Amino acid sequence: MKRQHLAIILATVAAIAVSAVTLVSLGNTPVDSEPRHYTHNVVNVYPHDESAFTQGLVFEDGFLYEGTGLYGQSTLRRVELETGNVTQLHSLADNFFGEGITIFEDRIIQLTWKSGKGFVYDKSSFDLLQEFEYPTDEGWGITHDGNRLIMSDGTATLYFLDPETFQTIGQVEVYDEEPVMLLNELEYVNGRVYANIWKKDQIAIINPETGNVTGWIDLSGINESEKTAENVLNGIAYDQNGDRLFVTGKRWSKLFEIELVPKE
Repeated sequence: MKRQHLAIILATVAAIAVSAVTLVSLGNTPVDSEPRHYTHNVVNVYPHDESAFTQGLVFEDGFLYEGTGLYGQSTLRRVELETGNVTQLHSLADNFFGEGITIFEDRIIQLTWKSGKGFVYDKSSFDLLQEFEYPTDEGWGITHDGNRLIMSDGTATLYFLDPETFQTIGQVEVYDEEPVMLLNELEYVNGRVYANIWKKDQIAIINPETGNVTGWIDLSGINESEKTAENVLNGIAYDQNGDRLFVTGKRWSKLFEIELVPKE
């Protein structure tokens, strides 16, 4: 009888221990906290082509790479940061409205708005290497995390694409209590996706694994004199080596290097 009681006691202790381990394990699961809010300081101002309807922006190897939009005016270009001079340019056919761009290894990938078609270029020569299709009705922004392409289409959804086949391999809805709509130009920064929100002076900082917004950058007041209903904030580029963040807008004559300042 004592042996039976001892066995019951040992079993109970073991069950409690397992429960405790389980609770600790669940308690240690990473959970996104409330979004942090930032304002900004302007560190530097650089010239920007005021005719460029900016849809995509990347910084790499000391240069800006920019994708511009509008039918009959869409381009892919390499730009000197300090001068704003365009050193290389590829024009899209008039029936394509250029959208976001990203650089994956030695290739530049560019989306188009309503054509359901993307283009792949050689990074050095801008020679067209490949065309591909995507299943969304529209293409807006694109970036990558080193393994997957990450694409927006103007909804609250981020799509993950295989960088070789361009097949959709996953998706996540972006939310901050409710879905965050109109995700536009994208940039991958230290494990987070930075996203312009169309026609808003805000950038969302998104955890791409959960879709949760972990931060908001308030860019109110930046370049107010050039903003119109169409010429809105759009374009985010990150210099990983120099830890510099750049923003601009459609048809803006300036590109801004900013630093984030936590709000009180």
